[in-house]
Amino acid sequence: MPKSKLFIKAHSDHRLSAVVPFNEFSPEKKEVELILVKEQNGIQYTNNAVIAPDTSQKYEVPVIEEPEREHWGKKIDFLLSVVGFSVDLANVWRFPYLCYKNGGGAFLIPYTLFLIIAGMPLFYMELALGQYNREGAATVWKICPCFKGVGYTVILIALYVGFYYNVIIAWSLYYLASSFTSELPWTTCGNVWNTANCTDPSLLNASLFENGTKYSKYKLTPAAQFYERGVLHLHESAGIHDLGLPRWQLTLCLFAVLIVLFFSLWKGVKTSGKVVWITATLPYVVLFVLLIRGITLPGSSKGISAYLHIDFKRLKEPT
Repeated sequence: MPKSKLFIKAHSDHRLSAVVPFNEFSPEKKEVELILVKEQNGIQYTNNAVIAPDTSQKYEVPVIEEPEREHWGKKIDFLLSVVGFSVDLANVWRFPYLCYKNGGGAFLIPYTLFLIIAGMPLFYMELALGQYNREGAATVWKICPCFKGVGYTVILIALYVGFYYNVIIAWSLYYLASSFTSELPWTTCGNVWNTANCTDPSLLNASLFENGTKYSKYKLTPAAQFYERGVLHLHESAGIHDLGLPRWQLTLCLFAVLIVLFFSLWKGVKTSGKVVWITATLPYVVLFVLLIRGITLPGSSKGISAYLHIDFKRLKEPT
């Protein structure tokens, strides 16, 4: 007989059973032909019977499909996102400020040192862990549960940075709107926010007072007073405990920034991958424009020499 048939030999007083083979991939329940062979007085009697499929039993195993994570449209989108995460508005305003504050070229030595031993390794580790495991900051540390707190700390830091960094971008937007004038408001005195002590640095013969204190420390320049008195209105506050009412101009700028962020992220990497073509390349354009503008100003050579000059005495200061 064919091997596909199931033969069972048993005595007449024995109970007969048949096992239906389980097919994991085919939900169809095939009919099974059971051939009973009995021996009576040396004569074999064959009885063919068809077993109807049992519809009460379900042989299908439910398969839980995990939602597929979003993918970057192009590799260049991901690359630009990483570049935009590394180079942003802080490279335009904060890095030059720190260099000027900490001795120019002397600041580059500790900066480069910590960039090599801490900054780049940590950045590469975050990038490699996220890409290899395809997990977020909170769940990627399942590879080492004792460091799970690091992921939540990263999220809190990102939340904290988002609070103040968007405000800085709102200030930049306010400066951009204020620049659409025939004369920039932060270059001259005589405005409603300026004080009687406001003095144009270009009118002074020397930038130092007799005691060696820098003129900019007194914040009497038009630029400093525009920022503190014209933008923030710090003179109207008695201290950090007296915040006062929010200015509608800055509130409107912050609301515009949040709208841009929303439409940049509302569809995930599909939209953010396109936005980074602007946000990642714009800082380089701005830095290049500032470089060309800076080297064409009078006295730029002195500024470059002061920037590249290394004062090793400043390295002794912990700040």
